[in-house]
Amino acid sequence: MAYRQWGTEKSPGTKLFSVSGHVKKTGVYELPLGYSLKDLLEKDCGGISGTGRLKALHTGGTSVPVLTARQAMNARLDHESLQEAGTMLGSGGVIVMDDSVDMLWALRNLAQFYAHESCGQCTPCREGTGWIFKILDRLYREGGHEEDLVVLADVAQKMQGRTICALADALAAPVLSYLEKFREDFEKHIRGS
Repeated sequence: MAYRQWGTEKSPGTKLFSVSGHVKKTGVYELPLGYSLKDLLEKDCGGISGTGRLKALHTGGTSVPVLTARQAMNARLDHESLQEAGTMLGSGGVIVMDDSVDMLWALRNLAQFYAHESCGQCTPCREGTGWIFKILDRLYREGGHEEDLVVLADVAQKMQGRTICALADALAAPVLSYLEKFREDFEKHIRGS
């Protein structure tokens, strides 16, 4: 019963949140579910480091859809609130990015990790993670075309729910959310600016 004294009615208890990235005090914080993400960043973590301006944030490690600064500052750390914001609580791995981060660069790094970690058993994951990384790497290094963004979204959608484990889904969700919320960062590379 003591566990339920913390958190919300639908998300009772506490959770460990491991905060990394552009904050002044990274670390592991045990917080009641329902805690304000803004309070975690500003009070507990001492604010945003780097430029001092939040751009994006993952709440549950890299495998959950990314939040914009506006979404993050209005979110609470519980299952219901984050579902409403279009993401998940996940592992509680909070990754904070200031506004100096090129979101194509960030997603390229995620894709490289997932392509490397794919065991290769399931074709949608083996081929999908590899193709996503190759396209993002080319866009980052050489630029590309608007159609590349369509192909990225198409590959990500075709990976979801079609593999034995969740590794393909863990890349597909960020790809789709980065393209939706930070398209301008991708288009800058296409335009060559």
